[in-house]
Amino acid sequence: MDATVAAVITLSLNAGAYITEIIRGGIQAVDKGQMEAGRSLGLPYGKTMIKIILPQAIRVMIPSFINQFVITLKDTSIMSVIGLVELTQSGKIIIARTFESSTIWLIVAIMYLIVITALTKLSNVMERRVNND
Repeated sequence: MDATVAAVITLSLNAGAYITEIIRGGIQAVDKGQMEAGRSLGLPYGKTMIKIILPQAIRVMIPSFINQFVITLKDTSIMSVIGLVELTQSGKIIIARTFESSTIWLIVAIMYLIVITALTKLSNVMERRVNND
């Protein structure tokens, strides 16, 4: 199996399991009375989920989704073990050529920090936007 395919499958299955649990937890965080209210108004189950439950659940799920994306981003460094060249592996290759380990590791750390900070800022913006609606 190609290393890229194996990495994508591995990360997808891992993140998929956590995201499924985030969705389940978000839906269960909504009060059961909301479902009962929707059903008592004559809405079918699917329409009640789409119009009443999910909009409330998404507000609860957004921070966990962003957190999971950050964790998955950091998990990509593990893929260097199977030969996939990603940021950490690229750093190792450059260190092997230049013998400047501290400088290269600092640059790799800064790159991770920039991406993770950007995702955190995105999370804050999305949370504010959803909570203001």
